[in-house]
Amino acid sequence: MEKRLLLFLVVLSAVMVAPTPQHGSAMAELLQSDGFIVPSLVFTTVVTSTISVVSKAVSLVSNFTAAFGDFRLSNALSDCVDLLALSSDQLSWTLSAAQTGESNGTGRILSDMKTWLSAALVNQDTCVDGFEGTNSFVKEQIAGSLSQVTSLVLKAINMLPETPGPEKSNNGGSKGGGRKLLMGGRDESFPSWVIPKDRELLQTAGVRTADVVVAADGTGNFTTVTDAVAAAPDYSTRRFVIYIRRGVYEENVEIKRKKSNIMVFGDGMDATIITGSRSYLDGWTTYRTATFGSGFIARDLTIENTAGPQKQQAVAFRSDSDLSALYRCAFRGYQDTLYAHTNRQFYRECTITGTVDFMFGNAVAVFQSCQILAKKGLPNQKNTVTAQGRKEQEDVSGFSVQFCNITADSDLLQGPANSTYTYLGRPWKQYSRTIFMQSYIGAVVRPEGWLEWSEGMFLDTLFYAEYMNFGPGAAVGSRVQWPGYHVFNGSDQAIKFTVAEFIDGNSWLPQTGVTFSAGLEA
Repeated sequence: MEKRLLLFLVVLSAVMVAPTPQHGSAMAELLQSDGFIVPSLVFTTVVTSTISVVSKAVSLVSNFTAAFGDFRLSNALSDCVDLLALSSDQLSWTLSAAQTGESNGTGRILSDMKTWLSAALVNQDTCVDGFEGTNSFVKEQIAGSLSQVTSLVLKAINMLPETPGPEKSNNGGSKGGGRKLLMGGRDESFPSWVIPKDRELLQTAGVRTADVVVAADGTGNFTTVTDAVAAAPDYSTRRFVIYIRRGVYEENVEIKRKKSNIMVFGDGMDATIITGSRSYLDGWTTYRTATFGSGFIARDLTIENTAGPQKQQAVAFRSDSDLSALYRCAFRGYQDTLYAHTNRQFYRECTITGTVDFMFGNAVAVFQSCQILAKKGLPNQKNTVTAQGRKEQEDVSGFSVQFCNITADSDLLQGPANSTYTYLGRPWKQYSRTIFMQSYIGAVVRPEGWLEWSEGMFLDTLFYAEYMNFGPGAAVGSRVQWPGYHVFNGSDQAIKFTVAEFIDGNSWLPQTGVTFSAGLEA
């Protein structure tokens, strides 16, 4: 499927510390302490070579950017330049972490490096996907150049310890996995990599905490979100907070890589609305719209795409941001509403609506206590909640949906019962990985639960699982009988897909004193 368009994007960006000569032996120590299986020089040489190849690929793509007058092709080429720049950043962070033994991630160096390399692996595929329906010569030339990048990134990943993925592990660890989470909105809890100061912002953000105020009526510092973003400092190491007052903002917000550590908050899902209508049929690629930087935080607003089901792929929000948290936000659209593209992402008490593949991408993402609502699409169209895009077995990505409510939106409820077939997901790529656990699944979901992408494709390599779900659509007796589909009967496997395990949520939580659900306890 050609994944196209988007409205609101979050791009990964961070200020990394350049390696210094006195850190020359840090990688060797890291190899020993974290169980690396390769000499430091071999690993750093591969990563350095990959950065060089990425730079050459950027030059190749740039040579094409002014050669054609095709709108869709121009967007695809611009996407590639941005995606390769992201890959260069992610590889540079990996190299710095390897050489210094330090990183600006979670503090768990091996996990950070695997996440960044996995993201760098995905960027090349996203670039090539954008050329569907454009000049085949350009696509072939660029794809050939990017294949070397992909090969080198895979080589680097394979040099890291071969720790088993969550689906292969039988070691469940502690069953609780951390402090108890109070449900029903009585407690705002976030992964451990959301630092205490940012937790406080997420919980109590108000106009006094804002650096700038956006107000459509002119009573703030700016009348558009775009202008407020432009005012943020480049490569900021402190949180830059943008308060968006109630109102409807018709704009496609873009935050470039250099705009890091931005938080936006509004007056509520139904009060602050950022809206757009770009779509695939209008010539936009999936990747070409807004962006938000590293450590991006948002709360109490809606981001929507109003293009409608007839316009096919029409993304409302895309995120590449590592260690990002989105709290009490609504993402509304139809096909491809929320594009969790890469890196570690956490969604808490959000509302997500759509039709086809409306939660898709290749991030390591946990969706906790969210309202996930299937809408009425085109006649005879089938709804799929997720389309996770893990292409390589070495990739650490996957979607974990926990404590959520999966049901029908009001427009679908108004029609005949089960008039639109709705499924939990389908495998966009070969190693697609998605888990639904401890969630309410309404009658809107078909008894078989999951849908094939194309007949027989990826059924033995995908990893789909369910654990302790409830509701009329949660019965597993009639589920698909694919080799890659699993029902967890115990917590030993399920716990690997919790906030603490899957996105490193327990890396320093005990020191924060914040009530937090690290595991399976509600």
